[in-house]
Amino acid sequence: MELNNVIYNAASQSFEALATVYAGASLRSFACAINAPIDMTFANAAQGLSTQALRSFQGDAGLSSSHPATTPAPQVRAGRASQRNVMDAFRMLRNLPT
Repeated sequence: MELNNVIYNAASQSFEALATVYAGASLRSFACAINAPIDMTFANAAQGLSTQALRSFQGDAGLSSSHPATTPAPQVRAGRASQRNVMDAFRMLRNLPT
């Protein structure tokens, strides 16, 4: 179980996160939210979000994403075998006329 992008949404007074549940060779991600006051400890919020993710995993998944747990090797696209030049924004700004 992994929680990412944990935030407090003051408009809905809830903690929100993207929860990823690892299951063998695949993983599923769920958007989770629990209603809670802003002064709730992070540990309690994480526990509530994790519980909600596990319930979604075991029951009706609803809106979720599922993908293999292994990361595929990067593919080289036609015409892009070499590294692309990346612009150095700071160097460009230093060279602007004053």
